[in-house]
Amino acid sequence: MDHGAPLIKFMGLTFNLSNILMITVASVIVFLIAVISTRRLAMKPTGMQNFFEWVMDFVKNIINSNMAWKDGGRFHVLGITLIMYVFVSNMLGLPFAVTYNHELWWKSPTADPVVTLTLAAMVVGLSHYYGVRVKGLKGYGKDFFKPMWFMFPLKIIEEFANTLTLGLRLYGNIYAGEILLTLLAGSLATGFLGHAVAVLPTLLWMGFSVFIGAIQAFIFCMLTMVYMSHKVSHDH
Repeated sequence: MDHGAPLIKFMGLTFNLSNILMITVASVIVFLIAVISTRRLAMKPTGMQNFFEWVMDFVKNIINSNMAWKDGGRFHVLGITLIMYVFVSNMLGLPFAVTYNHELWWKSPTADPVVTLTLAAMVVGLSHYYGVRVKGLKGYGKDFFKPMWFMFPLKIIEEFANTLTLGLRLYGNIYAGEILLTLLAGSLATGFLGHAVAVLPTLLWMGFSVFIGAIQAFIFCMLTMVYMSHKVSHDH
């Protein structure tokens, strides 16, 4: 755990090369899954096509549970992209972590608060954009004063709170899981006794982390659709 992040400065800004690498890897994996799943479409899906159609139906059910399809159908591709990207990102740091010159290069990108809060800010920003697009600027602005005008400050606070909780919830769960895996992996290197004691908890925790990673991807997608519903549905 004695390592830092590979940082560089460019035009006065600081960039984390590990984040850039892992975001790129996660994006490429999701892109390849989508391409492989849709290369040879068949009426009776099998293999990767069957998996991809299951993801599509799963996200569609999430949308339908929060808003009418006529309002939420436009978010179908967004939901599929988010749930796959977040899940893949959550899984990348589970098998191993790679350090070089005391710098951590390979990890889950969602184990960094900068990444998760950026995703959360993107989701909240998109919800405002679609709210204005669907209701118009005047109709959208009225929602901040419902049911009474004095609700406006609370609605503003709610927007910031939604961004923080959406991002930090994902970060906290993934980061904590990787820290524990790192501690267990350190126990594996303490000789035969340490190896014997730590191998079973390590395997169990890795399995549990896969479950947590899947649940967090679902929660992120679900809350995204909840926020979108609040902004575009006329009954909110």
